[in-house]
Amino acid sequence: MAVNGTTAIVLLSGGLDSATAAYLAAERGFTVCALTVDYGQKHGVEVRSARQIAEAIGATEHKVIQLDLRSFGGSALTADIPVPKGEAAPGSANIPVTYVPARNTILLALALAYAEAVGAADIFIGVNAVDYSGYPDCRPAFIEQFEKLAALATKAGAQGCGFKIHAPLIGMRKAEIVREGLRLGVDFAKTHSCYDPDEDGRACGQCESCRLRRQGFKDAGAPDPTRYARSPG
Repeated sequence: MAVNGTTAIVLLSGGLDSATAAYLAAERGFTVCALTVDYGQKHGVEVRSARQIAEAIGATEHKVIQLDLRSFGGSALTADIPVPKGEAAPGSANIPVTYVPARNTILLALALAYAEAVGAADIFIGVNAVDYSGYPDCRPAFIEQFEKLAALATKAGAQGCGFKIHAPLIGMRKAEIVREGLRLGVDFAKTHSCYDPDEDGRACGQCESCRLRRQGFKDAGAPDPTRYARSPG
């Protein structure tokens, strides 16, 4: 299928960042096709959030793919490893144990396949390299290199039709993302960030993702709509 510039594939996890990226794609005039990957993560409630966001944004299509990365493990999100709580999230070489091996490489590869199949030239991902956990697959260099790979590894690329990987939040602080989302009309109450929610889907308030999210709302001067299992300290 010929590649066009009117449709964008948006990787939609259900979190604050991906929701904001999805709304930015729509604001920029793209027809949004959302892609969510249920990879066996402990915080699977975010898949439900992704469905709500895709509906709210009026996505033309929303695909939810089952790809169980628990068979590999290697992360506190996909293996029997406790999710760190408190100020530190220890890991190897300052990369926390919540890092999922090659996750964004896998997600972008799926988004690339989806894009080529439907004729989309643009892919949006909500990675952030400022207020983030130190994951190597959230850096600008990774996005740049994956865009080069997309041109080499696809039929469309071989025929001279390039792909653009959009990471519009990559240089923003969490508070800036919150403000941008509010400007766009994102209902953050529908989003989910916690790595270790309870059975009712309420955020723990103590994992690194919760703390980054909560601080973002505080720094933005905006109310935090997150449902917590208990009031965070």
